[in-house]
Amino acid sequence: MEYVLLILLIILIILSFLNLMKKNDDKDFVERLGKLEKNVSNDLADFKFDINKYLMDDFDKINNKIEQKLMLINDKVNERIDQNFDKTNKTFNNILERLTKIDEAQKKIDSLSTEIVGLQSVLTDKKTRGIFGEVNLNYILSSVFGEGNKNVYDIQHTLSNGSIADSILYAPSPLGTICIDSKFPLENYERMTDRSLSNMERESATKLFKSDVKKHIDAISNKYIIPGETADEAIMFLPAEAIFAEINAYHPELLKYSYEKRVWITSPTTLMSTLTIIQMILKNMERDKYAQIIHVELNKLSKEFSKYRERWDKLSRSIDTVTKDIKDINITTEKITKRFDSINSVDIGLIEHVNIDEEN
Repeated sequence: MEYVLLILLIILIILSFLNLMKKNDDKDFVERLGKLEKNVSNDLADFKFDINKYLMDDFDKINNKIEQKLMLINDKVNERIDQNFDKTNKTFNNILERLTKIDEAQKKIDSLSTEIVGLQSVLTDKKTRGIFGEVNLNYILSSVFGEGNKNVYDIQHTLSNGSIADSILYAPSPLGTICIDSKFPLENYERMTDRSLSNMERESATKLFKSDVKKHIDAISNKYIIPGETADEAIMFLPAEAIFAEINAYHPELLKYSYEKRVWITSPTTLMSTLTIIQMILKNMERDKYAQIIHVELNKLSKEFSKYRERWDKLSRSIDTVTKDIKDINITTEKITKRFDSINSVDIGLIEHVNIDEEN
């Protein structure tokens, strides 16, 4: 807008100058030129003032808008900074909590490592390993069947041949009485799986490990399978899952040998699963036994109800007979009553007159 006004003003000045040149002589021209210069100076001064005022107003408006935008940007930045600070603070607190938990877990791991080292030192003794296996076996039996449930299992049971089984299980037919014995072939297993040993030493330990397992299978088969007293099978309990996994994964010939000897190899997990299945079978048998008892009692109740029905029918017939007799008695009673009423209503004088006439 300012540039347009400036151009128009310049055009007016040029037109005025041209008109002056045409009309008057030099004197008039000088006077008019002086007036024109004065007018142009005044107009330029006014124009400059207007332009400055307009520019200042625009500058103030722009400055105000810029300040408002800067204030909004500043508020947004502060808000984002506060949010990011809160998130960072929460993340930092979470990291501290995780570090604390990690530190506690590390302490527990260190403690557990100490306990494992202690357990390893305990398990180096064969007698201690035997006690460890028996304790594990008893814990599993008590967990599945309940503490001291003599009707289902017994511990340290002496057989007729003098052998003492770690546990004996009174399973339902066709399983029968099953002996469970705990075995823990650890030394040669550790040497067999020790990577720091040479291949020759590990192969030698593997052969000895297989020999140990077969000896345990033979001992269980010979001691704890007695015809007429126990089932024709027994269970060998390995208290270490790693040894059980080793046999199943890499030594199928040991599994075949145990099948031939009717000795089933189990670990804590597989033994608990087997015992849980047997427990379910026992519960179902107990439920079936009670169901059979209920069925017998229902049959007896049905017979008693039949007798009750017969007696009730007989009583009903008797009641019907008595009811009929009562109705007959009521009819006779009504007739007698009517007869008495008719007798009471007869005139005594009329009766005497009738009697006199009868005499004449």
